[in-house]
Amino acid sequence: MPWVPELFSAPVLQDLLDKRRREKLVAVPYFDGLLSGEPDALLESFAGTPEVHDPVRGRVRGAQAFRAFAADTREWLMQHHVSVEDVEHVVLGHRGFEEVVLHVDGEAGPLALGFVIVADREADGRIDELRLYYSNRPLAGRHANRPPLLQPDPELQEPDVVAEHRRALATGIQLEHCTLIDDGRVCALEYNIVRRGEQYLPPQAGVAVYVRDPSGKLATARLYDDADPPLGQLPAL
Repeated sequence: MPWVPELFSAPVLQDLLDKRRREKLVAVPYFDGLLSGEPDALLESFAGTPEVHDPVRGRVRGAQAFRAFAADTREWLMQHHVSVEDVEHVVLGHRGFEEVVLHVDGEAGPLALGFVIVADREADGRIDELRLYYSNRPLAGRHANRPPLLQPDPELQEPDVVAEHRRALATGIQLEHCTLIDDGRVCALEYNIVRRGEQYLPPQAGVAVYVRDPSGKLATARLYDDADPPLGQLPAL
C-alpha cells in the first residue's frame, strides 16, 4: 500500500522484491514508490485525478501538482539521507494504512519522524485519495495545524479496548471519529480533535494507531496530529 506493483518497471520491481525478500508484492509501499524515480507508475496508481492531503503542503490535486509534489519529496528524502523503518501495515477492503518511522539527517542531528499514510482504494487496488499524517514540529520547530480532512461518522463504533481507552480520555480530550481500519490486532482511527481540557479548538485532523497485545489488551497507542499543545503519545491501559 499504496502503489500498484504492475505499473513499475521490471528492474525497479525486482529491486523492491529483493529488498523486502519477497516473491510477490501486493502493493509498493509509499516511500519505496516515491524513491523509485518512476512518477508515471505513481500517477497511474490513482483511479482518477491524483489527490494527496499533506500536513504542510495541504491538498495536492491533479497530475501536474502531484508530479511536483512527488519530485520535491523524493529530492528531500535523498538530500536528508532518509531511511524508512516499517512499523505497521493494514489493508482491508477499500481502505488501508501504513505506519513508518523516517530516520532523518536533520540540521541539529539525527531525528525520528513518525509518519502514517491512509489510502482510500478501489476494488482493483487503485487509489482514490491519500491522507498523510505527521507532526511538523520535529522538522520546523513549530506546529502546522491542519483543518479537517473528513467529516465525523456518528455511526462509527470503536472496538473493545480502543473504546475503553477513548472513554477514559474523553474528560480531557474530545475527538470526532471519522474512519476506522481494524484487523483485530492493529487499528487506525482518523479523527478531528475539537477540545483539549477546557479549551475548545477549531477542528484539526489526526490519526491514532492502536496495537493490542496477544491477550487483546491495549499494548500501545500512537497519535499523529499537530494540535498545539501537542498531544504526544497516549498512555496504554
